[in-house]
Amino acid sequence: MNNLALVENGWDQQPAPKGSDREHLFNELFARYETDLRRYAYWLAGDRHIAEDLVQEALLRAWKSLDKLQNIKAAKGWLLTILRRENARRFERYQPQESNIPLEELGTREKSYDTSTEAFVLRRAIDDLPAEYREPLVKQVIGGYSQKEIASQLGISSAGVGTRLFRARRKLRDALAA
Repeated sequence: MNNLALVENGWDQQPAPKGSDREHLFNELFARYETDLRRYAYWLAGDRHIAEDLVQEALLRAWKSLDKLQNIKAAKGWLLTILRRENARRFERYQPQESNIPLEELGTREKSYDTSTEAFVLRRAIDDLPAEYREPLVKQVIGGYSQKEIASQLGISSAGVGTRLFRARRKLRDALAA
């Protein structure tokens, strides 16, 4: 029985393939989902070379754990999840370089303040927002807080923060368009 016929005949009821069957199954899965994997990797990375590396690493991990795939009907999702996690690992490995600026100098540097007309209009539009919308927006954009962190700080649900952020951006867009 060919391996893709297992899809119709219940892969989850068959023993995991061994040896050349395993290799054949992997090759068929790759042939079937290669385009989707490459497209998703490019969407995640935004760079063709990084996307190729992601696909290679994801396929290596998939090969190593092919016997853990219990239902071939879930193979595409399984492969895409491996790819997404591989992309996340890329950021875990990133180590920012330390600055050579002495700590004493950090406090003495002048802060740059944008005095352009556009910045003035934007600040004024943000100031004109109702406090219930302005506060979460400023916490997210300026403070860099996540939606969950803002929710715990304001004592509201995460969904409530999302709604307020959406409305704040919409009101800000409308104010700037006028």
